[in-house]
Amino acid sequence: MACRAIGRAGLSHAYGHCSARLDALHFLVSPAKPLLLVSDDDVPVQVGTDSPLPEGALPEVRLHQQIYKRRADVGGIVRFQSPKLMSLSTLGRSPEARHGLGSYFAPRPPLWPNPRLARDDDIAGAIAAALGIERAIVLRGNGALTVGCSLEEATVLAWYLEDAARVELDVLGTGSAGLVLDPAEAADRAVTSGGLFERMWDWLADGDPSATSMPPPSMAGDGLVQPGPANSTIR
Repeated sequence: MACRAIGRAGLSHAYGHCSARLDALHFLVSPAKPLLLVSDDDVPVQVGTDSPLPEGALPEVRLHQQIYKRRADVGGIVRFQSPKLMSLSTLGRSPEARHGLGSYFAPRPPLWPNPRLARDDDIAGAIAAALGIERAIVLRGNGALTVGCSLEEATVLAWYLEDAARVELDVLGTGSAGLVLDPAEAADRAVTSGGLFERMWDWLADGDPSATSMPPPSMAGDGLVQPGPANSTIR
């Protein structure tokens, strides 16, 4: 469902992958095919966080390994190449927190400057270190990556990040500096209560033949350390 939601939303084309944590040492990653074309008959690949990549896992799955090893709070990862983020990254920028959906990445997600694919452990580890405790990292000329307490949350955040890039490019196009949320405004706006993520997930999954609702917070990492403004816990 997450694969198809990412594809339908225009967040990926032929390339991209997503994963969901199974336990401290294992996760499932999407099969090596365009995400929109993943069917319920496809079998995800099980990967160990400290094991060599198994047959069927893409080389960049090393990114997932490195992040899961560093971040016990992460239950899902989305690696995607959406159009507005791609364009913005080639300016050497990541989107500032200018509107509600951008507040979840305040003041802005880190930008990884090296356009090479993360196909070895050293680069993958360096990107994971640059991500730190944040919800996302923008990869120059190479899309972005989002993390969440669940795969559903990471998918929602991928859509939020692309929308933040859209707003950033629109503002840059006016020639004006525009407004950004100050730290207090961003912290007040970046809430997870009130079904905000759940409603966006329902919208992204609408029409999917296997559509189900996003798990409640207690099933999606409730109480885990949450990246983002003020490094708060899930609300």
